[in-house]
Amino acid sequence: MTVTLFIPCFIDSLYPNVGISVVKILERLGHRVECPETIACCGQPAFNSGYWGEARSLALPVLQQLKTAEAVVIPSGSCGAMLKVFYPQLFAGLPQANEAKNLSAKVWELSDFLVNKLGVTDLGAWFPHKVTFHDGCHGLRELGIKKSPRTLLANVKGLQLVEMAEAETCCGFGGTFAAKFPMISTAMGDVKCAAAAETGAEYIVSNDSSCLMHLQGLLSRQGKSMKTIHLAEVLNHR
Repeated sequence: MTVTLFIPCFIDSLYPNVGISVVKILERLGHRVECPETIACCGQPAFNSGYWGEARSLALPVLQQLKTAEAVVIPSGSCGAMLKVFYPQLFAGLPQANEAKNLSAKVWELSDFLVNKLGVTDLGAWFPHKVTFHDGCHGLRELGIKKSPRTLLANVKGLQLVEMAEAETCCGFGGTFAAKFPMISTAMGDVKCAAAAETGAEYIVSNDSSCLMHLQGLLSRQGKSMKTIHLAEVLNHR
């Protein structure tokens, strides 16, 4: 299968190893990976802020470049939800409505793609650490992704998954929300970090780098030794 990889802005700019890990995972499984370099942003920040016109201007080239893709894989529940759930809303009633609907059917968040599309649950990874998992809001609430990342983690050799009490609670990032309401965002993040710390885990794992960036910043400020790591990096670890 030819897999078209959509790399979110955060990963492209700040966490390139996540994208590299995804490529290695998919190629190891025997798939051909394409990654269009000219696609920049999915338009989610503008969309979430109510600027739908600006969001469409960013989404249009994405629609055009991905319309012939066989499968589009995104290592992010947040950006995955934008393409899969919100693009059909963004272009409803417009000439691009069918293109948005067709693209939606081909978009997969990474763990969902591996488990439910490919039927792969064991990637031969080895990560000898105690971890806890954070469910990003969009992946959980918009895409319904809960089981697939945990299924993959259960088959990582040496890994111990300990669920935190606040696994499904928002980390407080929320994109522009963190910029508009920093005190609320920080307070929400503190709740998440405290819940993670109670597990005794060494790492917080998630399928959203934006959430992990927010949490790592808080953990570092608090002087905590706990680290954050993307699911793809764990699955690619040997």
